[in-house]
Amino acid sequence: MRTARPSARLPSGLGFADGDWLHACRVAVGLLVPGLALLFAGRPELIIFAAFGSFTGMYGRAECRGLRLRHQVQGGAILLTGVAFGTLLSACHARPWVLVVTESGFAFAGALVANRLDLVPRGPFFGIFALGAIALVPADPAGLPICAGTAVFCVLIGLTGPKRTVGRQAVPPPGVMCGQEACARGRRRSCALVHAARYVLAISAAGFCGLLLGVEHANWAMASAAVPLAAVDTRNRLHPGVRSVVHRSVHRVLGTFAGLGVTALLLLPDLGGTLLALSVIVLLFPTELFMSRHYGLALGFFTPLIMVMTELAAPAEPLTLLTDRVLDTLIGVVAGIAAAVFVRGPCARPTVRP
Repeated sequence: MRTARPSARLPSGLGFADGDWLHACRVAVGLLVPGLALLFAGRPELIIFAAFGSFTGMYGRAECRGLRLRHQVQGGAILLTGVAFGTLLSACHARPWVLVVTESGFAFAGALVANRLDLVPRGPFFGIFALGAIALVPADPAGLPICAGTAVFCVLIGLTGPKRTVGRQAVPPPGVMCGQEACARGRRRSCALVHAARYVLAISAAGFCGLLLGVEHANWAMASAAVPLAAVDTRNRLHPGVRSVVHRSVHRVLGTFAGLGVTALLLLPDLGGTLLALSVIVLLFPTELFMSRHYGLALGFFTPLIMVMTELAAPAEPLTLLTDRVLDTLIGVVAGIAAAVFVRGPCARPTVRP
C-alpha cells in the first residue's frame, strides 16, 4: 500500500501528504454551505451548531471511502450526542458543577466508544468540546437540527473522496498488537478502562479547579485537559511516554496563545456578526489542513474559530474572554499531563510499530 509522500517543500514537519488538500476542502465546504445559509437567514449566532456538525468531516481523513463513511457516521453520532447533552443542560440552566460531572461522565463513555471504534482523530475530544461549549450558550430549538443536518451533509461530501486509502498506512484494529503477541480480550478492556479513567480524572480536576478559581468558561479547561490524552495509544502502551504527552501539551499552549492574538484582532475592532461568522468559515480550512501535520500551527486557526463562534452565540467582554482562555488552557494542560503520566495501564509497550 502506498505511503505518505510530501507534495511540497515546506519546513520540517509541514510537508503535505497526498489527499491533505482534498480532505481540508471537504471539511471546509461542509461548513461553507450551511454557514452561508445561516447568514442569509440572518442567524449568524447559530453558526456554532453548524461548526460542530462540520467536525464530522474531520473523521476518516485518509481512509478508503467505505471506512470513511462508517467512521464519519460514528463520529457524527458522538458530536450530536455532545450537542444534545449541552443543549439540555443549557435549557435547564444547569449549575456549573452539574456541567463538570456530566462532561466527565460523557468523557468516560466517549473514550470507551472512540477506542472501540478506532476513530481518527483519536479520543472523544470534539464531543467533549461540543457538550461544554453548547451548555454555556443560549438554548435554541433550531440548534440540534442544524448540527444534525450539517453532519449529514458532511457525510455525503465524504463520499466524494477516493475509493482507496491515500496518504496513510492502514492501522491494525484495537488490540492487534501488544508486545510481541496478541492482547487478550480482558487486557484490552483493562487498557480502555484505564484510559477512560484518565479522561475522567483530568476533566473533573480541570473543571472543578476552574470553578474554584472563578473562571467563567471552565469548559475550556476541561477541553484542554483532554488534549494531552490524545497522545496516548491505549492499544499498545503501558503508560504514555512523557515526551509525547508534553510535546502535544506544549503545542496546545503555544498554538492557543498564537490563536488568541488572532482572536484579539477579530473581536476587539467589533467587526459585526456577518464578518465574524465569515471568519469562522474561513478559519476551518487551514485548521484541518495543518491538524495532522503541525498541531500547534493548526491551533493558531482553531482557537479563534472556537472563540469567535462562541462570542457570536453568547456575547461577552472580549478581554475577559481572552484572559479566561489563557488560564483555562494552563489549568487543563496541567491536569491532562498529570492524568496521562501518573495513571498507568496494563498493556505492554510494542516492539514493532504498526
